[in-house]
Amino acid sequence: MNKSIAIALTLVVATVAVGLPVWLAIVESERQGLEAVTERTLGYARDVLRRSDSTADQVANGFARLTASADGNPCSETQLGMMRQIDLSSKYVQAIGYLEDGRLLCSSLGRDTKGLLIGSPDFMTSGGVAVHKNLRLPFAPLETFIALRQNHYVAVIHKDLPIDITTTEQDSSLAIFVLGEATPMSSRGFVNRDWVGRLGRRSEATFIDSGHVVAVAKSTRYRSAAVAAVPMHHLSTRTREVALRLVPVGIVAGVVLAIAVLLLARTQMAIPAAIKSGLKRRQFFLLYQPVVDLATGEWVGAEALIRWRRPGGELIMPDFFIPLAEQNGLIEQLTHCVFQLVARDAGTFMQRHPAFHIAINLSAADLHSPHLLTLLDGLSAETGVSPHNVLVEITERGLVNVDAVRQVLHDVRAKGFRIAIDDFGTGYSSLSYLEALEVDYLKIDKSFIDAIATEAPTSNVVHHIIGMAKSLELRMIAEGVETQEQAHFLRERGVEFAQGWLFGKAMPFTELEQQMLGRATAAMEEQQQV
Repeated sequence: MNKSIAIALTLVVATVAVGLPVWLAIVESERQGLEAVTERTLGYARDVLRRSDSTADQVANGFARLTASADGNPCSETQLGMMRQIDLSSKYVQAIGYLEDGRLLCSSLGRDTKGLLIGSPDFMTSGGVAVHKNLRLPFAPLETFIALRQNHYVAVIHKDLPIDITTTEQDSSLAIFVLGEATPMSSRGFVNRDWVGRLGRRSEATFIDSGHVVAVAKSTRYRSAAVAAVPMHHLSTRTREVALRLVPVGIVAGVVLAIAVLLLARTQMAIPAAIKSGLKRRQFFLLYQPVVDLATGEWVGAEALIRWRRPGGELIMPDFFIPLAEQNGLIEQLTHCVFQLVARDAGTFMQRHPAFHIAINLSAADLHSPHLLTLLDGLSAETGVSPHNVLVEITERGLVNVDAVRQVLHDVRAKGFRIAIDDFGTGYSSLSYLEALEVDYLKIDKSFIDAIATEAPTSNVVHHIIGMAKSLELRMIAEGVETQEQAHFLRERGVEFAQGWLFGKAMPFTELEQQMLGRATAAMEEQQQV
């Protein structure tokens, strides 16, 4: 073999040795990229279909409730109250009302809509529901709504609600179709009407067409289907991202990856260990934010807020360590620590002030713990305070499984402890679960208080929450009150209690006790002067 052939063979072998792994990496990158984009697109279609089905369920339920409660006068106060209740308890229905000769006689929106002409429907479904796809309302001229009408009842839905999901790709397309109709009820971006036909007898389908990765999902309960489409250039982007991880093969890449995995694992293991160590070394402590009676200005209670100070003085906030404690099975130990600190800080004070309460936050894991009632009984026994001095707060996110916690909450209240739903309005708010549970208070989330007297989209939510609480005879605590204007607004609408920087920031219990003593002294001096 001459030198030229040897060099050529060497170059070929070298090229193959370098090129083959790169080629395999590119092929694998394309496969993984297509799989990832397809799965994500199908997820979008499923999300849209889930929202569409939920919307149809709420509309059907609303129509059934109004029909069942009909009393001969479709616009009676009873029927109007039912319409408002349906509106308030429905996540997707914007309004519901009664039609006669195509005109809206009354609705949950109030009497300002009386006589509003709905017009002729775009089509009728096989179930006898008339569909108006592009309804315009005079009080919202820039918005487009969908109206669903059956017999004399009509439900109004914002046109974007069925497809209002978050997508990673800004230029992705979404649509919801009624099967058999050529145009979608609601859509965003480019959607080919023939894509729905690709389903055939299947409930789901994914394919590539017209420069898009497409996913179609058909409802099992309604004659509707959701479509999602992601432009192909996102597939190229995804493929490049995967290729950048796969192509740099070899020992160095393997070592770097191994080091990264080890460091990540070490970090994940170190945080739970640090929490355990912090519990043993008593690094956790409580601050207390006063709860105020809006009618009198009196401090009637305080919420216990846990904090973590590391040995170097670093203060770690609960938004960071609470989720990690929940993920690693340490949240019950933290809750036990909170009970011990409350007993130490406030036990004697509550004996002297039997009308004062301390609010303690519980996690979802606490609600399923067999030790919860023991902790509550132990706190009462150790401090000698009455159960009504203790208010337990649970978030809506801890109530995903209502059936599982109903008995626990019943047992807690049976012992005299009071229960509040914390951060109300941010989770799974609905009348159905509130009516199913025994609770005493609703805590209105700060995000809704911030929107009071503003033009924010959530500015009217607080009205609905207050109405809901009153209808269920629940007392209310507003969180995050920072201005006198907010306090006046809440007081005028019957909200009994509030907490926030307007009244006092979170503070050590000794400071809270001193401030209460100072307030009491000032009040006595003022009375003597009078």
